Amino acid sequence: MTILTEEQKAPAFKAKDQNGNNVSLADFKGKKLVLFFYPEDDSPTCTIQACNIRDNYALLKKNHINIIGISPDDEKKHKKFEAKFNLPFTMLTDVDHSIIDKFGVWGEKQLYGRKYLGLHRTTFLINEKGMIKKVFLRPKNKAHAEEILKAWELIDAGGK
Repeated sequence: MTILTEEQKAPAFKAKDQNGNNVSLADFKGKKLVLFFYPEDDSPTCTIQACNIRDNYALLKKNHINIIGISPDDEKKHKKFEAKFNLPFTMLTDVDHSIIDKFGVWGEKQLYGRKYLGLHRTTFLINEKGMIKKVFLRPKNKAHAEEILKAWELIDAGGK
């Protein structure tokens, strides 16, 4: 697994969202973008993370931060997850792992001593020029929106 790092250009992508619309990185040129990769819709930890972002979504939008969640789930599963938890952000489907592989977030994981391949929960903050400015390798799921806001404050102030 070779994960992208800060100060690299974010790779171009195009995928369908939960409503069947095409979404691409180019759609966000000149805008702040957060891509949060998560393993599976409606799993306990993914739900905590998504709901934390939902609960702070107005504040994120007020700070001109666009949010996209990406998982290997299909449109139907995303739509169900969106409806069940009233999620206001875009979720992209990446069943073939084309975006997941470009960002390097698929690899070996371990649970209870068992090794398997899976998606590593990772968040990328991408600036208006398409550059990765921050990578969260282990997001604080219960406080992820707060992490994102603090990181953007530092980035906007010229820090890291």
